[in-house]
Amino acid sequence: MARKARSILTQMLVVCACLLGFAPAAQATPSASLHVAFAPERLGHSTTIELTLQIAAPAGQILAPLTQLDILYPATLGVDAGELGLASCPQTTLEVLGPAGCPPDSRMGSGSALAEIPIGLETLHETAQVAVLRAPEAEEHLALLLYATGTTPVFAQIAFPGLLLPAPAPYGARIHITVPLIPGLPGGPNVSLLRLYATLGPLGLTYYEHVHSKLVPYKPRGILLPRRCPHHGFAFNATFTFQDGSQAHAHAVVPCPR
Repeated sequence: MARKARSILTQMLVVCACLLGFAPAAQATPSASLHVAFAPERLGHSTTIELTLQIAAPAGQILAPLTQLDILYPATLGVDAGELGLASCPQTTLEVLGPAGCPPDSRMGSGSALAEIPIGLETLHETAQVAVLRAPEAEEHLALLLYATGTTPVFAQIAFPGLLLPAPAPYGARIHITVPLIPGLPGGPNVSLLRLYATLGPLGLTYYEHVHSKLVPYKPRGILLPRRCPHHGFAFNATFTFQDGSQAHAHAVVPCPR
């Protein structure tokens, strides 16, 4: 009976606190931004998509680690129509040998990442190089791997698996990326991603083919832009999911080329 009375009293105190304006404040969510560009911007031609994503923690809070990232892109982009990822690289090979152990024709892009590592009252920052590679298909979906290599202050080599999945209209598909938790320094919290820059396309890539018993380098065709631009430009959308269950959203539009 005493336990029940304490429970009722607790509920009454919570209600009274809410009525008086003392209800606990809702947990603020991180903010995020998305920037997208085409290089080059020529309708009807091959291009490279450049993605820049940034995340910021709420004021006075530590940023929760990112666990999932979904990037939706327009149906008018010919992501599957180019020559990117003619070969594939299994994640096990990538983790043992690194990008150098994968076929050159498995590379689909590159980039960089910026992460923060909380240490007590201080925060350290680390920059990592990112390689984007084609992975073997998973459940009949085109798969890719983002491989990040950081050296200081934390040495880490992390593979982020991704899948090209269906998306609701007006988008054509979405890139679903799973971000593993990255341990920080011993005894400290996990690493939090602040910024990710990645390309998807032939920019900076060289493929090879056999011609008359010789290995000849060439530039692969990339993402195919349509001959006509959508009325309101090329719309992209990103959803960021964090370890604490919170989410952030960002939207970007690439204007029609002149």
